[in-house]
Amino acid sequence: MKARGRMLHYIGDKSFDGPSGTRAVVFEEEWAAWQWVWYGDAAGGVCPDVQGTRGGETHSSINNPHRLTLLVPPAIRHHLAPRAMAPACLLLPLLLLPFAPGPAQAATPARSPSASASSSSTSVVFQLQGDVYPTGHYYATMNIGDPARPYFLDIDTGSDLTWLQCDAPCQSCNKVPHPLYKPTKSKIVPCADSLCATLLSSQIPNNKQCPSPHQCDYKIKYTDSSTSLGVLVTDSFGLTLRNSSRISRSLTFGCGYDQQVGKNGAVQAATDGLLGLGRGSVSLVSQLKQQGITKNVLAHCLSTNGGGFLYFGDDIVSTSRAMWVPMARSTSGNYYSPGSGTLYFDKRPLGVKPTEVVFDSGSTYTYFAAQPYQATVSAIQAGLSKSLTKVSDPSLPLCWKGQKVFKSVSDIKKEFKSLFLMFLKNTALEIAPENYLIVTKNGNVCLGILDGSVAKLNFNIIGDITMQDQLVIYDNEKGKLGWIRGSCSRGTKYIISSFTCVQGNFLTSRFSSISVSNPVFSVLGSGLSPKNL
Repeated sequence: MKARGRMLHYIGDKSFDGPSGTRAVVFEEEWAAWQWVWYGDAAGGVCPDVQGTRGGETHSSINNPHRLTLLVPPAIRHHLAPRAMAPACLLLPLLLLPFAPGPAQAATPARSPSASASSSSTSVVFQLQGDVYPTGHYYATMNIGDPARPYFLDIDTGSDLTWLQCDAPCQSCNKVPHPLYKPTKSKIVPCADSLCATLLSSQIPNNKQCPSPHQCDYKIKYTDSSTSLGVLVTDSFGLTLRNSSRISRSLTFGCGYDQQVGKNGAVQAATDGLLGLGRGSVSLVSQLKQQGITKNVLAHCLSTNGGGFLYFGDDIVSTSRAMWVPMARSTSGNYYSPGSGTLYFDKRPLGVKPTEVVFDSGSTYTYFAAQPYQATVSAIQAGLSKSLTKVSDPSLPLCWKGQKVFKSVSDIKKEFKSLFLMFLKNTALEIAPENYLIVTKNGNVCLGILDGSVAKLNFNIIGDITMQDQLVIYDNEKGKLGWIRGSCSRGTKYIISSFTCVQGNFLTSRFSSISVSNPVFSVLGSGLSPKNL
């Protein structure tokens, strides 16, 4: 049995921290001062793991820099349980990726000569924190500046510009988790910069003029009426690449010195700013593409239990199982859109005309335009039993209480049916009850689909609640959107292994499509939408 031309030697069975009754087949090898041990689950219930130890340090397969691909050889098959050889897990590239430093850490990444000199693109992975309720968003930790300092950034596929609340000095800022970013004069982007012209024209068409030639001023307004006013700056971002090397790259972002969100200083913000992941050239993933670091592809996986992950690049996950739809030109802005979708409830059409859909990780909840919203509410309420009654709850506009307090959506999901948005080529987005309901701290169940007409929206926004437990892929290189349903649990080792297990000769994944008997619903998945208008 070989890995990169090296032989791994069988050293016998060993206890394994897995399901009751499992045992592991263990191999080890002395390689580059590391002792590599491969754990194969004899019962076939868990994907194997690779662990490396050196002194007191241990790395799992997530952090394996050697990218081993391991298969159990025939010579040791007799050591396994009778059904063990059907599943052998291939440790595909995603399994071997290190995550970015955790929120509490700020490391200054050393430049990797090989990574810096390489002209080929790679991929970057970030672990996410947050949830839909009660936090209201998902965020990544970005290490910015020299020396690097950590900042929590709300991930937003509905806007382009990344910005931090900053001391320039600050005119109106909220209380944030970390000390305000403070730029130096040398970091300010001049008006003549090409990204400045792009940003200005995106705010006001054909506007390429700055009030001052020495800096690039911006003002962004979001659908919730919040705004950010600031100047563009350039500073170092620390990034951990797929091959475990760390690099530092100079990227352009906003220094927001005037944020209008609540009363000045009265709101405790959970994040330091926003991570713009939209389609424009100002977005972080577009800048990384321009510098040859990654392809212009991003994906996220948001867990219903909180947390998840975000990645830039196209070589982390095998996406052959993904459900794809072409990106459509949004009539509402430069947003990620699969086009117009026809709305169904419990596989029956709701009788409203197809409405444009956009994907927006910056929106906590899903928003439907006036007609789709009213039709959805009517259909849901018509199907509820008398055990549920309407109740006022400060969390959301439409809520119900039961005969007993609810602890989770699983307690009540049988009362509700799935919604579907049908796109081109019989490709649909399933919105299961757990993707449109929350249970509040008061024990009530509330509808996480809101009336978009309140925000003067004439299109549908698919927010975080609907994208939970989906790997959602935004491929700007090929102009398509994709999704794969499955768990986005916080246990990163098992999240990642769920993408890569092989059962027999077939690649299987917990992120598989759902098919139903009606041929119209041959492919089901998830969706997305915008934030700033």
